[in-house]
Amino acid sequence: MAEKLVVLSDMWGAKKGLWIASYFGYLQQYYDIVFHDCQQLGDIDVPISSEENIHKAFLEGGIDTAVSNLLKKESAPAHYLAFSTGGTIAYKAALKGLPMKSLTAISATRIRLEEQRPETPLKLIYGECDEFKPSLKWSKQVGVDLNIVTNFGHMLYSDEKIISDVCLGLLEQVTKKMV
Repeated sequence: MAEKLVVLSDMWGAKKGLWIASYFGYLQQYYDIVFHDCQQLGDIDVPISSEENIHKAFLEGGIDTAVSNLLKKESAPAHYLAFSTGGTIAYKAALKGLPMKSLTAISATRIRLEEQRPETPLKLIYGECDEFKPSLKWSKQVGVDLNIVTNFGHMLYSDEKIISDVCLGLLEQVTKKMV
């Protein structure tokens, strides 16, 4: 029986996420993958799909709506892989009791505002040049380790080398259990 992996998109959802197919290519034969489009989870519907408008809609209730909807949709323990806003949603949902076996969050934007860490194995990955990454002071206060990748910015999760590295880590989780 394959382990369940819940994947949460970035703020663009499925609209601008061709890179996500690379993750699925690596992971689908070892995981039972469930994908959630964060715009759908957050009931985001903006007349003009600009970065500014989508971001504002998430801040004005979309993140909280997405967390609430994720808690309703997912009740069984699973591994989570989440990108940018999706990482924020997964982190907040974990704090509200979403059962998680692990959370791999890449470029999670707003967790730097949280004062607690969820009780699950965490892998938080950020580009060195990501303006939204939490500070080292925050990571010490909350008790989390940050994996900082040099020479990358916020969109590092769409880079093929990062995709390969992240997937290798997730595959090691399930293949170790098989042996």
